[in-house]
Amino acid sequence: MLKGISPLLSPDLLYAIARMGHGDEMVLADANFPAESIAASTGCEIVRADGLSVTEILDAMLPLFPIDTYNGTPLFMMAAVLGDTLDPALERDYRTTLDKHGADWAKIDRIERFAFYDRAKSSFLIVQTGETRKYANLLLRKGVVCP
Repeated sequence: MLKGISPLLSPDLLYAIARMGHGDEMVLADANFPAESIAASTGCEIVRADGLSVTEILDAMLPLFPIDTYNGTPLFMMAAVLGDTLDPALERDYRTTLDKHGADWAKIDRIERFAFYDRAKSSFLIVQTGETRKYANLLLRKGVVCP
């Protein structure tokens, strides 16, 4: 156990985010996200966070994880498929969590489902959560750790 670090962050997740560099991207994936097949085709790393929501992991991680401020939009959510609907509370939950940790400036863009999958294929890390809300996937780009 470590003091000052959320117990929701597993040693594997801490190790993975510590190894990420500026500009590396990660996906906080919902329970339906095809993490295993994406990782099998690309070699990106998977860390499991079963039983936790994306919002819980985001809240635990943001005190340690800087969001990129250099390269445009650093956050992306998957857009709903035509004819489907999004849960409006989802983005509101992410926004509240980001604002709580000083990332109120960071805009969240939406990208089409298969474009999101393609982007995930080049990510450093996929964190597979137990989140059951549809379209709860969030892609984040790591920023610079400043002194």
